[in-house]
Amino acid sequence: MKILVLNWQDIKNPNAGGVEVHLHEIFRRIVKEHEVLLISSRFKGCKKSETIDGIKVIRIGNKYFFNFSAFFYYIRKLKSEHFDVIVDDYSKLPLFTPLYIRKKPLVTIMHGTFERGEMLFKSLSPPIAAFAYLLERLVPFVYKDVPILTATNGLSLKEKLLTLGISEQNINLIPAGVDDTLYKPKTKADEKPLVLYFGRVTKYKQIDHLIQSFKITKEEIPDAKLIIAGRGNYKELRELVEKLDLANSVNLVGETSEEEKVRLLQKAWILVIPSMNEGWGFVVTEANACGTPVIGYDIPGLKDSIKNGETGLLVPYGDIEKLAETMSSVLKDAKLREKLGHNALKWASNFNWDKSSEKFITKLEEIANSEGVIL
Repeated sequence: MKILVLNWQDIKNPNAGGVEVHLHEIFRRIVKEHEVLLISSRFKGCKKSETIDGIKVIRIGNKYFFNFSAFFYYIRKLKSEHFDVIVDDYSKLPLFTPLYIRKKPLVTIMHGTFERGEMLFKSLSPPIAAFAYLLERLVPFVYKDVPILTATNGLSLKEKLLTLGISEQNINLIPAGVDDTLYKPKTKADEKPLVLYFGRVTKYKQIDHLIQSFKITKEEIPDAKLIIAGRGNYKELRELVEKLDLANSVNLVGETSEEEKVRLLQKAWILVIPSMNEGWGFVVTEANACGTPVIGYDIPGLKDSIKNGETGLLVPYGDIEKLAETMSSVLKDAKLREKLGHNALKWASNFNWDKSSEKFITKLEEIANSEGVIL
């Protein structure tokens, strides 16, 4: 098959996150037997086109107006080309492809619910956030007849899509995977309690909640350490760490290699995710594959990836004191950590990129071969 994929960013984009990892892991496997063209936005220093793990990537426009660039590029360059199926990977803002791709098989990948109002206004300037919020309100109407492949097997997303009027037959839950050759358990040699955050450093991830909670935990467990790692701007976090007098206990690592990421996940006693919005949180599964339990806020996405009381613990959203209490309880209780870690490892064994890509291509072939359906 010849497959066209549209997504705001590709795996080499400096702002690439879980959405881009998911897309790349799925389609670098699919491209072994099929042709895949990815259209994404440009970034500073990028090549206008290149092939990455067999996927041909063409970059156009910029991150702010990619939805418009994608529309004009498709009409001018791609509309007359034959594609067996077109994939709209919905991440930053909706591309609204159903409005201009009408006579070719179309499918969209969705990573989370549309409950992102607070996240948008916390991460963007008010005018841009308002614009993005209004666009998202149109998604259920524009995409209601388009087959949806989810990047998770979580019921939170399915339930939300159903309430928005999306037909159940158009919703296909396909779990993401994890590289179990890379993410695997190792004896935790560090004797000091170690808390880890790993992910992008942005406002909606609310890492400040974790630092404030850790300050409380530190009073109860003086030798506890916190590591914060991942791509992003650390200026505000560094100021908060200094303000709370935690400079000797909190290590702001910054961006790391994948090998170092694995080492940190293996070494940590617990991983904590205080985000206000997650589609699933791929790092949850990666940590679990290393035998590390996860604590997170009780929000859509995380309440699917974290099995509360089994593979980790969920905390009421925004409750900093409860987050601190939960971290302390796990750090102090070796038997609880062992139980959660054992269950986490077992839970992670359900996720595999090869199986996920097989399910994806099977569904794409079904859609490509469907007849009599207006897409």
